[in-house]
Amino acid sequence: MKKSLLILLAVFTAFLGLAQTKMPSCQLKDINGKTVDVSQLDNDGKPIIVCFWATWCKPCQRELQAIHENYPDWQDETGVKVVTVSIDQAQDVNKVKPLVDGSGWEYDVILDTNSDLKRALGINLIPHALVLDGSGNIVYSHTGYVDGGEEELIEVVRKYSK
Repeated sequence: MKKSLLILLAVFTAFLGLAQTKMPSCQLKDINGKTVDVSQLDNDGKPIIVCFWATWCKPCQRELQAIHENYPDWQDETGVKVVTVSIDQAQDVNKVKPLVDGSGWEYDVILDTNSDLKRALGINLIPHALVLDGSGNIVYSHTGYVDGGEEELIEVVRKYSK
């Protein structure tokens, strides 16, 4: 019992620390070549979902496709914006835009070809999703994707869109 309580306390404390975390200042290019400082991501006070992915990652593509299928409804309901961060390396970055365009994904796409942002956030595995509240605080972090996992994302977004 005491051990379980300590584990629960540790998880709660870690979550509180995460809730106060902001995106680090990191200068990256978007899919159109424009420089983006990710610490300045903004959605007019509404939540942002940030998804780390790569063109070679099939679970990543399934997650982004599942979000895509719900995105218009989610935007209408919560005003959420999705920003994806491709971790494809420089030699493979030319595959990102064709995949995004071919899939019809209407997300902001940032290229993290040197894994600078991924490393700054301590992300080791993809897919990895973050939710930022309307003030830019990271309030949720999750690694991996299973079918239906996007519902967990929207539940967090709903909590922070009120």
